[in-house]
Amino acid sequence: MTIFIVLIILAGLYILSTYNRLWTLKNRVKEVWSDIEVQMKRRYGLIPNLAETIKRAYASHEKNTLDAVIKARNAAM
Repeated sequence: MTIFIVLIILAGLYILSTYNRLWTLKNRVKEVWSDIEVQMKRRYGLIPNLAETIKRAYASHEKNTLDAVIKARNAAM
């Protein structure tokens, strides 16, 4: 009879520990997804800055190229 009670107690402890472990893992997954969402929002906020930087760099490159073409054309004439 005491063996049966001990087995029931051990089974209960096993079920309780498994439940707590699963609950902890569930909370960790929620936390990780939350961190991913925060990073995505930060990156989304940086896109306009990146686009503006590329526009400036490309405009500078185009201006230099256009100046070189104009100089070459004037030298050819």
